Amino acid sequence: MMYFQELLKPDGRKLTLYSRSPIDEGIIAPSPSNETVAANPHLRWHPLRGEWVAYASHRQGRTFMPPPQYNPLAPTTDPQFPTELPQGRYDIAVFDNRFPSMIVESHNPPASIVETLPANGTCEVVVFTQDPETALAYLELDRLDLLLQVWGDRTCKAPPQIQYVLPFENRGVEVGVTLHHPHGQIYSYPFVPPVPARMLECQLAYYQQHQSSLLPDLIQKEIAANERIIYLDEYAIAFVPVCARYPYEVWIAPIAPVATFNDLSAEQRFALAKALKTVTLKYDGLWNRPFPYLMAWFQAPIDGNPHPEFQLHAEFYPPLRTKDRLKYLAGTELAAGMFASDTLPEEKAKELQAVVVNLETPVKL
Repeated sequence: MMYFQELLKPDGRKLTLYSRSPIDEGIIAPSPSNETVAANPHLRWHPLRGEWVAYASHRQGRTFMPPPQYNPLAPTTDPQFPTELPQGRYDIAVFDNRFPSMIVESHNPPASIVETLPANGTCEVVVFTQDPETALAYLELDRLDLLLQVWGDRTCKAPPQIQYVLPFENRGVEVGVTLHHPHGQIYSYPFVPPVPARMLECQLAYYQQHQSSLLPDLIQKEIAANERIIYLDEYAIAFVPVCARYPYEVWIAPIAPVATFNDLSAEQRFALAKALKTVTLKYDGLWNRPFPYLMAWFQAPIDGNPHPEFQLHAEFYPPLRTKDRLKYLAGTELAAGMFASDTLPEEKAKELQAVVVNLETPVKL
């Protein structure tokens, strides 16, 4: 069962607490500042790429690598120096970002030589735990199950103008993390962004031709090949995809067709939690060090239409190609949009398969 409590911060931002057990009564939402967030981001159209670009100059002042004693994502201990989170019994917290790239109230975009629009979306921070010293891989399975429910709940509660909800986590300085406390974000867009839009286009074309879903069919081929699988049970799978663009790229998905978080059965959700924990533990166990990555969860648009073609899944993009070398995106990747890999997915899958993990009592690095 999921419990939640909705609160309002002194600066007007929303805070929602989630828990597997009843949440303490009388919790007051803190904020590092009582001043209303002064943000009015806007969008500009990129005519050569056919996509929107967000402009949010106020983000230049966002928090950057504070010392542990000034961790804004830890629960407040001194009322004179409030953080984003209150003291109390709860598991996960979601709040409006103080430095958003999009806000619902955005208005009056500046005129330009290209089309402009208000950036009428939302940017939320999801704090996975009150413990600043842990990581996603070391959370209990039922908390990861709760996190999947939270992502579904935030999708349901997106404002009416939202068409796409994208949960993600950046982990490690190698991908630009500025706060080490275990957390992710949820961006909710007033349009379907280019990457999921392309996924939607490809999956729809396949569905119209075959009357079945592209990714579930690909998963069946991965199961039959049995070369790149990292985790597999009756309901969920994790694997290095045959078309991996990054050396240690991994996808996680339900085996049966599922369009959104809210379409998951309890069994599928818990299986995804086990797959998620397995992958992140194997990452850390590969070189016995915290493993950086970008994790993104793709689901169907929330445009009011059914999307039997779209499959909920996560994709991990790790920036390391060896223990101490980054895979830099250069000319062919950034300019041409074609990735070039120096390694085969089958080789990297074997490395991850060889890492032994314990889902019950993992050793934290």
